[in-house]
Amino acid sequence: MAVTGYCLKDKKKVEIKDPQQITMKNGKPATTGVCPECGTKIYKIGKA
Repeated sequence: MAVTGYCLKDKKKVEIKDPQQITMKNGKPATTGVCPECGTKIYKIGKA
């Protein structure tokens, strides 16, 4: 399953590399990973 997120450095939507499901401190779900083009962290709030 491909998870997409917005890269702030590249200013476009990209597919998240190595996506990991996490839970924030307030109990809500989020997805974190790395941009495949520039290597910056991508953080997407909500279920993927």
